[in-house]
Amino acid sequence: MSRVVFVLTPQVHLLDLAGPAQVFSTTPGYELFYVAEASPVPTWQGVALHAATEWPNLGPDDLVLVPGWRDGYGYFSENALKKISAHHADGGTVASVCSGADALGRAGLLTGRRCTTHHDLQERLAAAYPRATVLRDVLYVADDRVVTSAGIASGIDLALHLVALRHGPAVAARTAREMVVYARRNGDDQQESAMLRHRAHLSDVVHRVQDRIDGAFAEPLPLGDLAAAAGVSERTLTRLFTAATGQTPLRYQQQLRLERAEHLIGHGSTVESAARAVGFGDARMLRRLRSRTVAG
Repeated sequence: MSRVVFVLTPQVHLLDLAGPAQVFSTTPGYELFYVAEASPVPTWQGVALHAATEWPNLGPDDLVLVPGWRDGYGYFSENALKKISAHHADGGTVASVCSGADALGRAGLLTGRRCTTHHDLQERLAAAYPRATVLRDVLYVADDRVVTSAGIASGIDLALHLVALRHGPAVAARTAREMVVYARRNGDDQQESAMLRHRAHLSDVVHRVQDRIDGAFAEPLPLGDLAAAAGVSERTLTRLFTAATGQTPLRYQQQLRLERAEHLIGHGSTVESAARAVGFGDARMLRRLRSRTVAG
């Protein structure tokens, strides 16, 4: 069970907090904590929040996240800033939404790193922390376990990005679907995962089949079995799947296998061992798919 600690300041924006909190509370395996200098914590939207004044013990697998606040506010004690910095120094991940990037800057975590914030605050952040590289027109930026996002709703994208990194894109896609949002919009790097790229549709039948393929793409998945699980005919499944994703179920499964094989090869596996790991009988099919990708 990983811990997510939200560090709150008076006049915090509710959606900066609630978006990421919803992602991590929807994804299994997370325990959420809320800490502040004093409680209750007034929000800019007028709702008071209860928070603890003592931090839980944290380890490298835990996350500290600072939501943004109304411009002109935002107070953090030296002790809180030291805790944020120390968590990163101990191997943990630190993140922010909107103006929360300023707290990371005060904690010394933006020096020499790429970051972002709300578009109205980017020039101010760049001036306050000249040794940081502030990126414009992106939703989130990850640099050495320091993850910053733009304003308000982009905190959802940041949180889904972290879920995908920790648990894989299939888990992030399921969380996004549960929240009725896109699986994930792009940050500063193009998202190439087929699990996410082909989820921006509204077909429940296709989503159910994708869930099945995502969880077992290395196994044989006959079209008849997929159709039976979805409660439709093979012809209907092929038609619905192609209309929603632009490809057949088999082609989708092959894409997932290829992406996983490329990851394994990039981490030192041979083509032969990667082919076996993703469900190909031998390396010939994998080599053909890789050559098509290069040619394309």
